[in-house]
Amino acid sequence: MDLAVALVLCLSCLLLFSLWKQSSGNGKLPPGPTPLPILGNILQLDVKNISKSLTSLSKVYGPVFTVYFGMKPTVVLHGYEAVKEALIDLGEEFSRRGSFPVIERSTKGYGLPCDPTFILGCAPCNVICSIIFQNRFDYKDQTFLNLMKTINENIKILGSPWMQVLNIFPVLLDFFPWSYSYKKLNTNIAYVKNYVLEKTREHQASLDINNPRDFIDCFLIKMEQEKHNHQSEYTFENLTITVSDLFGAGTETTSTTLRYGLLLLLKHPEVTAKIQEEIDRVIGRHRSPCMQDRTRMPYMDAVVHEIQRYIDLAPTSVPHAVNCDVKFRNYLIPKGTDILTSLTSVLHDDKEFPNPEVFDPGHFLDENGNFRKSDYFMAFSAGKRICVGEGLARMELFLFLTTILQKFTLKSVVDSKDIDTTPAVTGIANVPPSYQLCFIPV
Repeated sequence: MDLAVALVLCLSCLLLFSLWKQSSGNGKLPPGPTPLPILGNILQLDVKNISKSLTSLSKVYGPVFTVYFGMKPTVVLHGYEAVKEALIDLGEEFSRRGSFPVIERSTKGYGLPCDPTFILGCAPCNVICSIIFQNRFDYKDQTFLNLMKTINENIKILGSPWMQVLNIFPVLLDFFPWSYSYKKLNTNIAYVKNYVLEKTREHQASLDINNPRDFIDCFLIKMEQEKHNHQSEYTFENLTITVSDLFGAGTETTSTTLRYGLLLLLKHPEVTAKIQEEIDRVIGRHRSPCMQDRTRMPYMDAVVHEIQRYIDLAPTSVPHAVNCDVKFRNYLIPKGTDILTSLTSVLHDDKEFPNPEVFDPGHFLDENGNFRKSDYFMAFSAGKRICVGEGLARMELFLFLTTILQKFTLKSVVDSKDIDTTPAVTGIANVPPSYQLCFIPV
């Protein structure tokens, strides 16, 4: 009986605290659906496709509204005008990193059909390895394979519905620290950190401060220069976390975009044919593509942009937060409030992109066939927290896809009309369904 009374009292206190929390200290936040005590709006959101839920809510509450993830209010920006006004016009105020509790807690064959996942994962990962470690790995190297497997597992774990629940209710991390997904995430993060530390020790032993070879060398030189500065951010801990971020953000995102891109090209063979005509005209078959070719290949440039627009890789990007009290559209957003930007609402805006649900490179071409820039192209987000790897990713996507189509014709194992391009997983990222194709030498 005493236990039952204690439970009732605890729940009552939590309920009262939740009601007080939601009604006080929140400035003048935008309107939104009425949150439930403790749970917030979680029951009104599809954790498997939060972006779709936010689009539905925007039709009721407009382009700026508030949702509660548990007891934490988050302001959602939906549509180009609202996103631009916050991230670009008020870029400084909206530049703070939003909360991501799970990560914050953790960081303390020849003509035969094949699945392109492996090869398209290896190539971007090796690019990152060459930048960080100054060496590329053989695709059969077991250390390289373990590294890729670890990174891929973490991306899948972070995109799972359970991880979305833990981010919304981080208190659950204290009650379920033994959950398989969370334990696996921590194990994988520790593996990458230990690997980076091992490579760092190797670099220290052969470091030449006058001849830096790669990212780790540059970081170590900066550490040496600031060794007497006790407030320096150049530490071994920050080095391992930064390198882990580079792997996580610089490999799987590019790999997924490439996989989705090839699937779309299989679905639209007429687009592939036009690309290959442009390749023959501009580059030919006897030299490798280079970045200088892009300005002379408007159709290929448009295709790369349309792939990124259409797949909408990160529907809500990563959370932002305001670093001070901000007056925004007649609302007062308190310092520290998380901001969620719906990139879907920008990339699939039907005023800028007619028939946004259709894959059409013409979205980025003018009437003369020249490449047309669009302010609505926010595949890398915008403002102060725009993806730092944008330049590298753009280069990789153009060169990888152009080189593949220069050397091979893509052949689907099913009729192109039967290819389904619907994401297999929609979480923090849209992931394409598994498929097979043949690479036929040109």
